[in-house]
Amino acid sequence: MQTEAGNRWRAALAQWAIPQSILDQAPENPWIHPPALFQIPQNIADSISHQRAREAMPVGGTVLDVGCGGGVAAFAVTPPAAHVVGVDHQLEMLAMFNENARERGVSSEVFEGFWPAVADQISSADVVTSHHVVYNVPQIEDFLLALNAHATKRVIVEMPQHHPLANASALWKHFWNLDRPIDPTPYDLMQVLSELEFDAHLELWDGSIRQESDVAQLAHYSRIRLCLPADRESEVLDFLSSEPVGQARKLATIWWDIS
Repeated sequence: MQTEAGNRWRAALAQWAIPQSILDQAPENPWIHPPALFQIPQNIADSISHQRAREAMPVGGTVLDVGCGGGVAAFAVTPPAAHVVGVDHQLEMLAMFNENARERGVSSEVFEGFWPAVADQISSADVVTSHHVVYNVPQIEDFLLALNAHATKRVIVEMPQHHPLANASALWKHFWNLDRPIDPTPYDLMQVLSELEFDAHLELWDGSIRQESDVAQLAHYSRIRLCLPADRESEVLDFLSSEPVGQARKLATIWWDIS
């Protein structure tokens, strides 16, 4: 299914593509998601997203976490949830998810693959969550419709107020003289949901920044994402060391109830 708002969403996401001339010089795949960066803390800080999930979760219920990583969205609501289901395209993430469930005494299931391609394999859940995934989804209507179809009570989507790669815009300008876009935003996603006739709610809030453990590690992953060779990592480190480090990030929670 396609909507006018969805077409605008796809067009905006396409502007974030790395130019082929830069990709051709990349010594490594820049689209990295190191599992260690997605591990969850023992004590998960509360947030608007977690509150909205808990409000709808019955005692002993089930949460489905799409793009789960280590499972912060799922384990933030256990309890009251007693069963967690994780979907991710990286096996390392799913192994982490299962281990986190075991340590917390929670039953779990995992499914490897991309949503919604694997959706038909998965049963419905009381609450469906998807944190920090939608900016990677051009076919946004099918993604949202499958989330909705798998929830019996509520869907919660968390996303930054701007594309997550926007944090690296200064790096791209410095090293490649490349201007990065601004759109899409949560307001664009709300337009898609409106055209899908979902009665969705948008809440904006500030959350703490989760970063690599030190600036050297941040420089390493940033260098790979910038398509630069290893011998330029010190330049990336110098640039990052000279930049002020923010203490908060602008986030959005979009949620809707299942009628």
